[in-house]
Amino acid sequence: MALRVAFLGGAGMIGSACAAEAVRAGVDLTVVTRTDGGRWPVPDGARHVHADVRDPAALRIALGATGYDAVVNWVGFTPAQLAPDVDMFAGRVGQYVFISTASVFSRPVPQLPVTESSPRRNNAWPYPKDKLDCETLLEAAYRERDFPVTIVRPAHVYDRTVVPVLAGWTAIDRMRRGRPAVVHGDGSSLWNLTHSEDFARAFVPLLGNLHAVGESVNVTSGEILTWDQIHQALAAAAGVPALLAHRSSESIETEVPNWGPVLRHDFGHSLFFDSTKLQRLVPGFAARVPFSAGARQIVEWYDADPARKRVDANLDAAFDRLAV
Repeated sequence: MALRVAFLGGAGMIGSACAAEAVRAGVDLTVVTRTDGGRWPVPDGARHVHADVRDPAALRIALGATGYDAVVNWVGFTPAQLAPDVDMFAGRVGQYVFISTASVFSRPVPQLPVTESSPRRNNAWPYPKDKLDCETLLEAAYRERDFPVTIVRPAHVYDRTVVPVLAGWTAIDRMRRGRPAVVHGDGSSLWNLTHSEDFARAFVPLLGNLHAVGESVNVTSGEILTWDQIHQALAAAAGVPALLAHRSSESIETEVPNWGPVLRHDFGHSLFFDSTKLQRLVPGFAARVPFSAGARQIVEWYDADPARKRVDANLDAAFDRLAV
């Protein structure tokens, strides 16, 4: 009998890749979203129901009376959004999967690689703080109410539509024009990137996996890159030399203030992960898309339609000032 799974949300970049992988794996999948999706449509073979997942009454109607082996919440960002789910799904599902983030781990990390038991404390900006508060709520529900939660933490996931640097396409466009892309620090801090298809291949086997209940799992590719290597791979895919200007995070923040919290409290620190628990839960998992190949997918996707290649004029000018 096919595994019955409901995605609450899941029409974004990561969720859509997981939906496609779930359908390929024979999962009986229901996706509940308010919209039809745009860039990442719900795949053929999945049941698509339109409802607001944050409206408990509407969600009960959308899911019907049938129980589910697993329910995945892709769009829970605050404890207030998750608390109704605990009441709704307690005793009704075999597993409730919460999509958190690797940003909940302390910065700088006391010891690398990061494991699931590494210290979690990141109050630098609302997103990781709220996600950590969500984890705390669900862990308490597991301890006190036997709520069958699994917490999954993606790190930095991308696909062909996402240039995984803060400057986005502007960085590639600048290098193609013979202008340097600005990289924080000396470019040598370590980072982890995971293609959405690799994330999906690791994630889907966690659904209905009773060994994952009560656990948190970091789902990453294991590929470790410096920020220079990330930019160099993008430049190679674009067919140009990697022109880079290294500047301190503080200098960059003076020109691009909204980058400050991310650079100071996230990208400015090395971060990579131990995959022991993931390997134990999903034996044999191995990422198949190295970033060299992912970078080629990105450039090909953008080059296929000039309308996609949007350059941020303000950021471009800020990089010119920083590169002097």
